[in-house]
Amino acid sequence: MAETVLITGAAGFLGSHLSDRFIKEGFKVIGMDNFITGDSKNIKHLDSNPNFSFIEHDVTEFVHVDGPVDYILHFASPASPIDYLKIPIQTLKVGSLGTHNLLGLAKAKNARILIASTSEVYGDPLVHPQTEEYYGNVNTIGPRGVYDEAKRFQESITMAYHRFHGLETRIVRIFNTYGPRMRLNDGRVIPAFMGQALRGEDLTVFGDGSQTRSFCYVDDQVEGIFRLLFSDYSSPVNIGNPHEISIRDFAEEIIKLTGTNQKVIYKDLPKDDPMQRQPDITLAKELLGWEPKVGRAEGMRITFDYFKNLTEEELYKSEHKDFSKHIKY
Repeated sequence: MAETVLITGAAGFLGSHLSDRFIKEGFKVIGMDNFITGDSKNIKHLDSNPNFSFIEHDVTEFVHVDGPVDYILHFASPASPIDYLKIPIQTLKVGSLGTHNLLGLAKAKNARILIASTSEVYGDPLVHPQTEEYYGNVNTIGPRGVYDEAKRFQESITMAYHRFHGLETRIVRIFNTYGPRMRLNDGRVIPAFMGQALRGEDLTVFGDGSQTRSFCYVDDQVEGIFRLLFSDYSSPVNIGNPHEISIRDFAEEIIKLTGTNQKVIYKDLPKDDPMQRQPDITLAKELLGWEPKVGRAEGMRITFDYFKNLTEEELYKSEHKDFSKHIKY
């Protein structure tokens, strides 16, 4: 009999790709999402799949699932600064109350749970590249603190359940990931640059562009998460691509990839924006036998092709997602 996995945030970018992977591997997948940042079109192709079912639900409320659940992947959370700055309290609640509810469900179902943490737990790092042993440099009361601290608390309560209840837990620290199904207007650098290029707009770089990022293609990220879930390791593991590039150089790469003629324009750097972001993946290599396989040039071509096929309405939709119907302070 096929095992069952519950994936929260299943209509989101990573959640939808994880749903595809687990179905491909022969699991029954229960997707859960309240569509606060997710999009039903990301899982539309699974509607008729007998191994996929869906529950529309906000995980900050009590979570109930009928029948056995063998694994839980908690990926419900806003993930882009534009989103979590607009819905700061929901962001804190999904990292705290939502995680608490899902840990309780895992305990009740005797399920193994994997928690999606983030490289943002390192804040604006003083150590480079970032290893799992680094405690981070986070401004708890800054605007980005709502996301950073939600994820840091998420890790703490997960380890408390592991130590106190003996729950089987896994924690993945996800570094910048990209690929098809990203939201074009979510404010993150890859969809922002590609959307601007496709609309013929100049590319906006914040600060002087010397800050660095490391971009991991979604298939590589999913592979790392899959391997971590089935490992015997309960402490956090970095999953990301260590090939670092400055934002200024990356903007030039996008202009070359898209064949456009745009200029790069510069605006003020947002508060607490990290200046460096590069994972040390030594642990993932040793523990999981994992490292990224998809080069940036290949992954960016695939991602750009996805954005090129968006409708005119999606491409020119300048306003960001309306959260008003989801707000429950």
